[in-house]
Amino acid sequence: MAVGAGMLFKAGEKIIDPVPAGQIQILALYVALASLVAKELLFRYMLAVAKQVRSSMLVANAWHARSDAASSLVVSIGIVGALLGHPIFDAIGALVVGLMVAKMGWKFGWDALHDLMDRAISEEEHMQIVKIIQSTDGVRGFHDLRTRKMGDMILVDVHIDVDANASVQVGHDIALRAGNQIKKELPVLNVMTHIDPV
Repeated sequence: MAVGAGMLFKAGEKIIDPVPAGQIQILALYVALASLVAKELLFRYMLAVAKQVRSSMLVANAWHARSDAASSLVVSIGIVGALLGHPIFDAIGALVVGLMVAKMGWKFGWDALHDLMDRAISEEEHMQIVKIIQSTDGVRGFHDLRTRKMGDMILVDVHIDVDANASVQVGHDIALRAGNQIKKELPVLNVMTHIDPV
């Protein structure tokens, strides 16, 4: 965010008080375009790996590469404008890149802060857990489902309703099946279950 703010400040200075830039060479455009392609490919690769290993840190790094690719696109447009005799495009390009960098910093900083504060999982993941519990044989119902993030992992607490006439062993097995299925389908570290007879 600080880097983005610095870029915005400098770009604003150039727009308010334009200073003639040095001669921009066509080679700068080729470098910017090559960077755009390389960073976009890196983004796609890193995002695929991040999803496989379920790492929010790698997801953030992948999107950093995507922001670099977008920056390269903006820089390319600025270079084209400068080559066509409009040097103001250089400052406008820097302004757009500064906004992108600051926005990305805010987004990932905000997400990381929420993860440190044990926020609940997404609605989509919550509904996935609900469906798993409901589809487990022997489950009559459930209540008090609570989730929280711990880094890249999820912690789940839930009360599961089972037949009041079932043995302790049967009730335990039902809860264990539900917990194991949740762990199989989601990055869950632990499922704390409480068995309620109904």
